[in-house]
Amino acid sequence: MALETESAPASPTKSPSNTNSLRKKSLQERWPSDRSIDRRSRPSDPGIPTLRPLPISITFDMRNVLAMTEIKTHIGYARAWVRLSLEKKVLSKHLTTLLGDSELLRSLYKRYAFLRCDDEKEQFLSYLLSLNAVDYFCFTSTYTSTIVPYRVVIFPSRKLSGASTSANAWVSLGGTLGQTSNIPVPRSQVELVFQHKNLGLLTTLRIGHDNTGMSPKWMVEHVLVRNEVTGHTWKFPCGRWLGRGIDDGSLERILVGELVPSHVTSDDLVESCRTPPRCRSPNVPGPRRSDLRLTVPDIQQHLGDSVNSLVKYFYKPEKERGSLTLLLCGDFGLVCCLEQVFSYGFKSTRFFGKNLYLWDYFERVQQHFEVVVREEMEREQLTGIARDRDHGLGSMAEFVSLVARINASSSHLGKDDKFQLFVCLAARSHLLPRILLPLQRSPITSHMYDESSFLRDPQLVRDLINVLSALNEFEIILESSLTRGID
Repeated sequence: MALETESAPASPTKSPSNTNSLRKKSLQERWPSDRSIDRRSRPSDPGIPTLRPLPISITFDMRNVLAMTEIKTHIGYARAWVRLSLEKKVLSKHLTTLLGDSELLRSLYKRYAFLRCDDEKEQFLSYLLSLNAVDYFCFTSTYTSTIVPYRVVIFPSRKLSGASTSANAWVSLGGTLGQTSNIPVPRSQVELVFQHKNLGLLTTLRIGHDNTGMSPKWMVEHVLVRNEVTGHTWKFPCGRWLGRGIDDGSLERILVGELVPSHVTSDDLVESCRTPPRCRSPNVPGPRRSDLRLTVPDIQQHLGDSVNSLVKYFYKPEKERGSLTLLLCGDFGLVCCLEQVFSYGFKSTRFFGKNLYLWDYFERVQQHFEVVVREEMEREQLTGIARDRDHGLGSMAEFVSLVARINASSSHLGKDDKFQLFVCLAARSHLLPRILLPLQRSPITSHMYDESSFLRDPQLVRDLINVLSALNEFEIILESSLTRGID
């Protein structure tokens, strides 16, 4: 108790010089998991991923607050500490510890003070305890320029063939407040810690490598990222290969994460990451994956729910909105549901050669549309008569341009990730409902789809257009980590 009280930054008896010295010391000691505590708990094999829990103590949180160089006053430190404790759901616990030191209270407060009345103090602490029922991000959203350490733990496949890579791997994080550049992953390591300006609530993670060395192919099951100040942990399911000549040939994956509930322990979280994810990221199952046989009503229900979630998102006040990226690319998001639509009745399996992906269909349609648009332009130049725009020539030209830009700017992406990128960009430009009729009329569709598919059934196509048209009235703003610089 005495040690925790002496190191409290909010104490009015502490001089500025002592505060500066404590700040320098805290910069060296703020991450005990990288020092003595880490050495005692670290497994002997550095290739085994682990995630040690952060210390739950007043001094640990105070050291983190003292290391924030943008704060200049004692009141500022106290406010930051309260915000951090509230976000970590330990405010009542910490204040119970502090206010339980009767000698400290007698030295700082007069007898009639609120905190020296036991009944009032107990009621005050019980009120604070009720705040744990709500998730607050008051620290993360307030101190947007503070430097935050992030711990990244990669869970590769437990199979020997995909457990490690000879290539130079990297990761890049994106959040509500910004994104990082490519951060190298140490060779033969599955864990790294880096410091960066506050990224806010994390949404996306890009992981990839340069495909060099003797055995570059790498199978990644999950990636965990933890904010080492607030303790928030995000889980990014992958379940895909990185490397040429395997899976869809991608050297880079764009993963979408979800915040892990605070009641989940580190051991349980690590154990869950040692098995393949239930849903791969991006949520586009490859054609070789055996999935549940969904019926047409099931797929329509999923797509309707996804669009309804997006509509509700835009009707909410801006401060109450969640993650748009999660609604687009997360489990049963728009990308996942449209993948179900396009995969239904898709002739992906071939007797000779590699199986087909949805992006193969898109590329063939692009080639066909390109010929149609060029011939129509030549016909208009010769006759001077423009054809009725109901044929969707403008939408065809936009489709051709979008597919070409994705292929040109995303050479490291696999075919599934390119499909995800297409859906996001087409949703932003409101192309999705406009391109369905031209796709239905294309001879490529008749060749690559069964008669029972969505794209070959006029009524199902009309239903899709009606559902997707509900998004036309909204302006969809995508994170730069998703668009990859495509305007």
